[in-house]
Amino acid sequence: MSASTSLAVRLTPDALRHVRRGHPWVFDGGIESVRGGRHGDGTGEPGDVAVIFDDRKRFVAVGLWDPRSPIRIKVLHSSNPVQVGPDLWNDRLAHALARRWELLGSADTDALRILHGENDRMPGVVVDLYGTVAVVKLYSTVWLAHLEDLLDVLQSAIWSITGVVLRLARSIADDPLVVGRGLRDGSVLRGSLPAGPITFTEHGLRFTADVRRGQKTGWFLDQRDNRQLVGSIASGARVLDVFCCGGGFSVHAAAGGATHVHSVDLSPHAIDDTARHLALNVESCPREAPTTIGTVGDAFDVMGELGRRGERFDLVVVDPPSFAARAADVPGALRAYGALTRLAVPLVESGGTLVQASCSSRVSSRDFYGMVERAAQRSGVDLVDQERTGQPIDHPIEFPEGAYLKALFARVER
Repeated sequence: MSASTSLAVRLTPDALRHVRRGHPWVFDGGIESVRGGRHGDGTGEPGDVAVIFDDRKRFVAVGLWDPRSPIRIKVLHSSNPVQVGPDLWNDRLAHALARRWELLGSADTDALRILHGENDRMPGVVVDLYGTVAVVKLYSTVWLAHLEDLLDVLQSAIWSITGVVLRLARSIADDPLVVGRGLRDGSVLRGSLPAGPITFTEHGLRFTADVRRGQKTGWFLDQRDNRQLVGSIASGARVLDVFCCGGGFSVHAAAGGATHVHSVDLSPHAIDDTARHLALNVESCPREAPTTIGTVGDAFDVMGELGRRGERFDLVVVDPPSFAARAADVPGALRAYGALTRLAVPLVESGGTLVQASCSSRVSSRDFYGMVERAAQRSGVDLVDQERTGQPIDHPIEFPEGAYLKALFARVER
């Protein structure tokens, strides 16, 4: 670590305890003092190395300094000193790839997350792989100073990568540091990309991802196993896929033998993508392709209308976007989950299956499942748990806020 780019930091006792327990975030309120830095005044620049010491001047942890964020230090390593740079990035990536070896060696899946931010001890950055295209998404400007080194390590570790795309969180997309480097969301950083969306395989089915302009990095990789599970119970079923996005659940249901698939989303582009993905996989259907309907509309309105018409389905999937971006949003998010349940359960045939998910870390599993169960009971049905699922192996959980995805598979009994 160069003395000209490092800061010596002391924390409050409470913040120090959290770091020693392995938490990857130090908030601005947890900092008592800062010394050093490239200007010598303790201010620091995004991406500077922050070395945390205790009151006896013993090393505690090291991280990246982020003066523009309430999370002031993104902790990389604790317990013993390490050099921050390419060797550390290489070590982190090697460990991340090792824990995903099962997926990397899969013959029927070639899209996965290979770095999951804080949960792979690389806070503020994720890397998703779609075949031979890597997508690096930054959630903090701290990584701009280390981006070239990270890309070198990435391409050395995964030699098959032919192109690298940069995605930027909305919070930093217009930051002067980003703009000053000539970067923008969707920039191709290394190699080249084929024209149009990237085609990839998920559990033997083909999909496409717009890695330069699509949501997240182009696809919601975290629901991969839940989509396969839906496919495994869809044989002979009439299926409703609400908040269908690109139709992942719809396609797996069709390939699993569903007789009818109705996909709903507010975005016309999502409905178009769903139709295209269904057509792309028509040969994977075990029998005659199901009848399909795509509806553009608000999920609450569409489900209400389907209920008034007396429509019934054997399998209803409700996978909404995050309703709780902030702690203050949690009560409203829980009310929304309850409202979705009350609209969904009348649409499920008795003995059929409701699949309902939440992707908000701010909503606990206990609160989410409790709300869904209470809403169902108030609607006159019992939910019999079949399975409760979480995150797949490429989205590991290493600290409390890292746990966000939960899904309930339940049989509806009237």
